[in-house]
This record gives sequence, structure tokens and C-alpha cells, in this order.
Amino acid sequence: MNANMDTDIAVVGPGAIGTTVAAALHEAGRTPLLCGRTSRDHLTLRDGDRLIRVPGPVLTDPAQITRPAGLILLAVKATQIEAAADWLAVLVGPESVVCVLQNGVEQMDRVIPHAPRGQVIPAVVWFPAQAQPDGPVRLRGEVRLSLPDMPASHVVEAALQGTRCAVEVTENFPSLAWRKLLQNAVAGLMALTHRRAGMFSRADIAALALAYLRECLAVARAEGAQLGDEVPQEILDTFQAAPADLGTSILADREAGRPLEWDIRNGVVSRRGRAHGMATPISDVLVPLLAAASDGPG
Repeated sequence: MNANMDTDIAVVGPGAIGTTVAAALHEAGRTPLLCGRTSRDHLTLRDGDRLIRVPGPVLTDPAQITRPAGLILLAVKATQIEAAADWLAVLVGPESVVCVLQNGVEQMDRVIPHAPRGQVIPAVVWFPAQAQPDGPVRLRGEVRLSLPDMPASHVVEAALQGTRCAVEVTENFPSLAWRKLLQNAVAGLMALTHRRAGMFSRADIAALALAYLRECLAVARAEGAQLGDEVPQEILDTFQAAPADLGTSILADREAGRPLEWDIRNGVVSRRGRAHGMATPISDVLVPLLAAASDGPG
């Protein structure tokens, strides 16, 4: 796998995560090709008082692609993979690396069928970024990715070398992916209540969140994740220390009436738990509620 900084790079899905990574690349002189559903002449990232403008255009027709890209950063949500399949069909060649900037622990299973010619790798996205109603994406933390220790990861590492986006290549990737999933799973409570991080300061919500995180932790361990007993409290502490108005992508989708990533963030805990013969009583309540909030009817 050739890891050099001259690799042609495409970002598919220039939402909050895609815009952030595209801005990091642009700042370093590696402006990527932008592919999405909505035509725009540029993207904008707001970092504090600073605005980073990423020149476009955002392409909306896969027929506009004339050759494969060396690196495709797939930043669509899990609910949008099928819609992105046409982009992958034209962007992915035999030497391409597809890095999936997506929630969950099942990225490989979901994306590989749409990119059989390339090398697909998952990533854990650690930074909070939020799309704003006025257009710019607001960055609210340091930009960091974790990748599994495999040759294709070094293509991503080289492409992002010297940018604001730190890349960690680790042998402990499965445990990190499950830790992030625990964080995403408990954020589902925000979508159900239409409340932001400040809700975790309530004693009743904190107790529910901690019990749910412990249930998720048991499933994660059954799946082989090496995570300590302290992890649920650490995740709760992070939410409680966050700005009270901090949201999450699943809350943004609920507010906008879009389909929710309930299955890959929450349903997976129930599914994997059943496979191990484990009881998941909190998931058994939360998952149907999230599914109904996402899909209706009614």
C-alpha cells in the first residue's frame, strides 16, 4: 500500500465530520474532491472565531468522476450508505483505500459490499462537530481519529500528516471502537428527550445513563473489548463536564426529522447481547423507542 501525501483524496458526505476533515486537508494544501447530495460552491468550518473556507464545488453526480481516487474518506451516516454506493462505484479502484468515518462497530460489514475492489478500513472519530443552521460547521474540540493497525491505515496517516487532524494507529482498535459506541449509545437518550448534554446533570438521568452504560459494557466485553469497570463513569463524567448546549448527531437528526442511526448505535447492543445469551433489559426499552422515533409510523 503506497502511503504518500500526493494521493488523490475524495470526501464523500461533506456534513459535519466530512467538512472538518476536508478543512484539515485544505489547510495543509491538500484540498480534496467533495462529493455529496447538495450542490455548494464551498464548505465552511468555524473553529472559535476562525472560519476555514474549503473551495468546492461539491459534486452531486457520480458521472462527473473521471478516475478512481487513492483515498476516499466516507463520511456519510450509516443510514446513507446505500445512497453513497454510486459514488463508491466510480471512486474506488483496485489501489483505493476507503476510510469509513462513521459511528458503530460494523462499518466493514456494511461498506465492503459497495467497495469490493478497494481496501476498506474503519475509523473511530473522536471530535465533536455540529452543522449550524446558517451553514458553517462548528468544531468544538480537537480533531482526532483512531485507526486499526493495518497497512491501509498508513495511507490515511500520510494524507493527514501535518494537519490539525491527529491520527492514532493502534492494535487496540476494537476496544476503542466499542468505547466510542458506548458513548454514542448513551447519547441516544438525548434524541429521545430532545435535550442536550446538560440533561446528564439530572440525578435521575445520570443513574439511568450509568445503568445503560454498564449494560453496554457487558456486551462489549463479551465481544472481546478490553474495557475496565471505570469506563461507564468516565463517559458519564464527560457528558456532565460538556457545555450544557452540546448536542450530538443523533439529536440533530431527530430535530430535523431525518432517519436515526439507532440500529448501529443502540440496536447493535441488543443484537450482540442476544447472540451471547445476555439479557439487555434497558436496551429492550430504548431500542424500540428510538426505532419508532426514526421510522414511524404515526
